Amino acid sequence: MFRTAELGRKVSKEEFDRQAEPLRIELLELQQKLRAADVPVILVFAGVDGAGKSESMNLLNEWLDPRWIVTCAYGPPSDEERERPEFWRFWRDLPPKGRIGQFLSAWYSRPFRDFATGAIDEAAFDEELKRIQAFETTLADDGALILKFWMHLGKEAQKKRLKSLEKDPQQSWRVTAQDWKNWEMYDAFIRAAEHLIARTSVAAARWTIVEGQDHRYRALTVLCSVRDALLHHLERRRRQRQVQAEAAAWPGTPSGTGDAVLPDLVAGLPTVLDTLDMTRTLPKEDYRAALSKQQGRVAVLQRQAREQGISTVLVFEGWDAAGKGGAIRRLTRALDARQLQVIPVAAPTDEEQAQHYLWRFWRQLGRAGRVTVFDRSWYGRVLVERVEGYASQDEWARAFAEIRDFEEQIVQHGMVLCKFWLHITKDEQFARFKDREETPYKRWKLTEEDWRNRDKWDAYEQAINEMVERTSTHSAPWTLVEANDKRHARVKVIRTVAEAMERVMTKS
Repeated sequence: MFRTAELGRKVSKEEFDRQAEPLRIELLELQQKLRAADVPVILVFAGVDGAGKSESMNLLNEWLDPRWIVTCAYGPPSDEERERPEFWRFWRDLPPKGRIGQFLSAWYSRPFRDFATGAIDEAAFDEELKRIQAFETTLADDGALILKFWMHLGKEAQKKRLKSLEKDPQQSWRVTAQDWKNWEMYDAFIRAAEHLIARTSVAAARWTIVEGQDHRYRALTVLCSVRDALLHHLERRRRQRQVQAEAAAWPGTPSGTGDAVLPDLVAGLPTVLDTLDMTRTLPKEDYRAALSKQQGRVAVLQRQAREQGISTVLVFEGWDAAGKGGAIRRLTRALDARQLQVIPVAAPTDEEQAQHYLWRFWRQLGRAGRVTVFDRSWYGRVLVERVEGYASQDEWARAFAEIRDFEEQIVQHGMVLCKFWLHITKDEQFARFKDREETPYKRWKLTEEDWRNRDKWDAYEQAINEMVERTSTHSAPWTLVEANDKRHARVKVIRTVAEAMERVMTKS
């Protein structure tokens, strides 16, 4: 593809000046429209050393309002970044809706270099690119506009550019010994780039190859590409919102205000929850000894995990009044509070709503050796948001694959991941609700929403069944906990955590 590209393209100063002012005005107007829209823009810059990646990013900051631009350039990961899955630092830096994010040396950089230098083979490179595609598809499906620019120079043009920079006292710092080593491997890097672009230039995130020899031609190519893409994307999103508004106004259409159960959840069908033995109990006289034993076991394992740098992520889901809080308290009582964080998940804040729904969970992943407990989690997208109509069918349907990929990255990084569904029967829930209603110090736990959710028990049961079937994988299985008896549930939870920690530490 680079061999057939038109090299040496130029734009005269007169032509550039003629286009510059109206183009800049148009871009600024589009940026203001973007701020009022519900989409982020992600600009990825990659390519040949000296081809103008940094210059292009600087120009966008100069021409547009930089207050609404997030610019990120990545070097080797810090200790904090290495202690989490690789994509943690990219998720953390994503621009919120209405803003533009510029990314240099980002998610393509490491796998590209590894393949070009022979550190990984083509099969491993393709696996890396599949993960990147999944990441970009996840963002694009949520409305993000993704533009990727490969800044290109021919081999001799690159050599000339590097020498020119070296001779400039104010620019010489930009040329390193590594740049010249890369130049010597030019052909290998170009073969890797052709493979990368062929595999990852898709409709939702296409690559634009920009000839970087002439700075005016390069600037106009990038700026016009951004303008054209913004025009198209904003108009497409406007039409989508118009269609959604018209559909919402149609009688019988779920409004997304919590008053509609999606019609695919058919009551009465058997579910995985029906297989649980809800009569299981742990006698009171055995409970204290069993609880103390498992708490002591987890306490020792946490210290060992801390020494080995192994993090633990625990997810608690379950019916209202199923005992999640009680199980979490018995577990955390055994842990070192300095190495522990409990994340109570409620409705997203304005900041969180401006991002992809997984963003707030990615950013909460703990450092090496820490324990992070999620009291409710990312599964809200396929449970409450699905049943109550807060998420569209497209949104919750694609969430299963997005969640599997998220959890796979957690496990592949060497973290312990446990997911618990605490199950109680409908009659037991009613009894616990009445107890809360009649007990002054428990009354605050009961809300009108809890009673409303009971009316949709069957729909939730079907949603839970599909959630378990589609997200209980070999590496991230669900543990279904029979929680009619709180003592049995608490001991089972802590024992399961201990067993999971032992398995991971044995492999390490």
